[in-house]
Amino acid sequence: MSLVLDPAAQDLLFREARTANTFTDEPVTEEQVQAIYDLVKYGPTAFNQSPLRITLVRSDDARERLVQHMAEGNQAKTAAAPLVAILSADNEFHEELPALLPHFPQAKDLFFSERPTREGAAALNASLQAAYFIIGVRAAGLAAGPMTGLDFEGVRKEFLDDDHTPLMVVNIGKPGEDAWYPRSPRLAFDDVVTTV
Repeated sequence: MSLVLDPAAQDLLFREARTANTFTDEPVTEEQVQAIYDLVKYGPTAFNQSPLRITLVRSDDARERLVQHMAEGNQAKTAAAPLVAILSADNEFHEELPALLPHFPQAKDLFFSERPTREGAAALNASLQAAYFIIGVRAAGLAAGPMTGLDFEGVRKEFLDDDHTPLMVVNIGKPGEDAWYPRSPRLAFDDVVTTV
């Protein structure tokens, strides 16, 4: 059985898409970022909680501060990418639930009154949204370089606050020269899927 999605789109989003390690200097515009968000905001989260928050690092000063918190192997590519996004989980997402879940506004207090519960839900659902974000970057014809090699606490203190937990940093732009490492193997269907 074939997929409904056009094979070229399948390639763009999955088969040919890779984590980029170099980028051209072509800028990523606000309009492109808006278009990415306008697509990926429709991805599902539990209770429509939508806890992902995106911090765009555009200024030279902010870029220098971020690079200091990246692992050594990620510093040069973060310094050179046209745009860098810090993806974080908003642990106070429940404040938006009455607007995001109007048919069940009591979910805010019924399920998410305790901070540890919110932190777990925010981490899981914002991570899911981060995956949508990467696919959205690809759908915009750009390459994404998601990274978790960083000082998370340093990034939180430098760019966020106590109510936000950093998840990853994503370099974004048009792929540059030698942008791709060789593709690593993937698990076979039978190694992953079990029918019971």
